[in-house]
Parts: sequence; C-alpha cells; structure tokens
Amino acid sequence: MGERRLIFGCGYLGNRVAKLWRTGGDEVIAVTRSASRAEVLRAEGFKAIVADVTLPQTLKTLPAADSLLFAVGFDRGSGAGIHAVYADGLKNVLTALPSPVNRLAYVSTTGVYGSAGGEFVDEQTPPDPQRDGGKASLAAEEVLRGHALAGRSLILRLAGIYGPGRIPYLDKLRAGEPIAAPSAGWLNLIHVEDAARIVVAADAWLAARQAADGPHVFNVSDGTSVIRGDYYAEVARLIGAPPPAFTEPAVDSPVALRAGANRRVSNEKLLRELRVRLAYPSYREGLAAVLTSPGDC
Repeated sequence: MGERRLIFGCGYLGNRVAKLWRTGGDEVIAVTRSASRAEVLRAEGFKAIVADVTLPQTLKTLPAADSLLFAVGFDRGSGAGIHAVYADGLKNVLTALPSPVNRLAYVSTTGVYGSAGGEFVDEQTPPDPQRDGGKASLAAEEVLRGHALAGRSLILRLAGIYGPGRIPYLDKLRAGEPIAAPSAGWLNLIHVEDAARIVVAADAWLAARQAADGPHVFNVSDGTSVIRGDYYAEVARLIGAPPPAFTEPAVDSPVALRAGANRRVSNEKLLRELRVRLAYPSYREGLAAVLTSPGDC
C-alpha cells in the first residue's frame, strides 16, 4: 500500500517529484495558493488543495499525511516578502498540521553558504548567507530544527536548477547579444530530473532509518562546478550561436551578488549516503539533453 504525500510547491521541481511518487503507487495531495493551478493539477490526476502558506487561516483543513515536502518558491508578484514565504510559511504549515507526519523534507538552497573564494563547501561548512533568499532559507531551516519533527526531517540544499524551459539567456545568445553577468566565477547546478529523483531517494533513505537523529542536511548538486563563461559557451555551441560576450552587471544587482559567492558545492555526502546515480552528472550531458530535444529549449 502506498503512502500519502503532501506537497507544498508543486511547480517546476515539486510536480516532477509528485509524478514519481504517484508512479510508485503513492497518493499525492498538492497544495497551491492558485485556484487555476489547482485545476491544472487536478487535470493531471492529482488531488489539490487551495491554500496560502502565508495565511494561516487557509491551512485549517490540511489532511493527515505520511510525508510532507515543502518546496515553495518565491513569487515576487504575490505581495508577500521572501521571509514570510519561506520561514513564516513553513512555521505556519507545521503549526497547522492536524497530526505529526512521519517525515518532512524542506527544499533549501546552497545560497545559505557564504563566499568561499572559489573553494569547496560541504554540509559541514558554516552557513553565512549574503542575499535575502539565502537568509530566508536559513531562517526556515532554523524553524524546522526547532520543531518536534526535526529528528525525522531532511534539509535539501539545492544548487541552481536547470532543465527544459529553464536555461537563462537563450534569447540573448541566439541574437548574439551580450550577457549582463561576469564571465568568471563558479556555477553549481543540478538538472531538474536528477533533483526530483534525489528528493524521492532522500525520503526513502530517511524512511528506512530507525533513529530520529535529524535534520539530515544534503547538498543537491551534480558536483561538477563550471565557470560561468564556459557554461554559456557550451549553451551557445549547442544552439549554433556565436561564442557569448559578457558585460559587467551593476554592482548591487542580483546577478553580481550571486556571482560574488564564487563557491564550489560538494555532493560527496549525497552520492555516499543516498547511492544515487545521476542521469546528468555534469552540465554537458544536461545541456545536450535539453537543447537537442525538439521543443524543450
């Protein structure tokens, strides 16, 4: 008999996780703040609930579940601040649960780490977020650490997700226009299909453990960091565009702030503990799969 899965954030990543769980025989209940999105999810065969993690009154009828995935993204058009969505949102969900779930996975970000000067970071590296997203994600991690469910929980710190429909600057590269980003600095990536399979594998790993000794932190990255200029040179090559040109962004722009982190993310713990085999072990395989498939790019 399958389990009941409750997913907050059934979007680019969460939807793929939901499909994997459903294929495995589980019941998936998706929670979304959008009524139209709920209709789409129902048309895909999922149960869907309309609720907003920033509005506790909308969370009063949450069903009991075996596991919970919190993969809520930040929508700047929602009117809510990023801390309210990530940290307060997770707190509201944990408070509203009708009964404790067996396991919880929180999708965080490698943005919780600080600048590393091009060196590697791993799960033992002390967090030192410099941007609002990383700060809000770390605050959410602390909310989880302070909850009774912490011992049976996962903190999955994802690197940059890419995949079909999510390759930045494609239009500019095709048009031969410069990219407003530094060409130097490391990028850390994970293909969305691998990320979804890792979420499923991590939940299964946690389910098999007898000890409530979490939260267990995993960096979710392909482990093959790439210099930004090399990454976009490969994108350009695959689409038959000229080699990319770069212009320096404004010093206080989000792109410049992200580039300032300049770290490489280790995935050794992920590979060792979860024993996953990545379908796309580097950006090369991942980009080739996306950009050579008709309609995917």
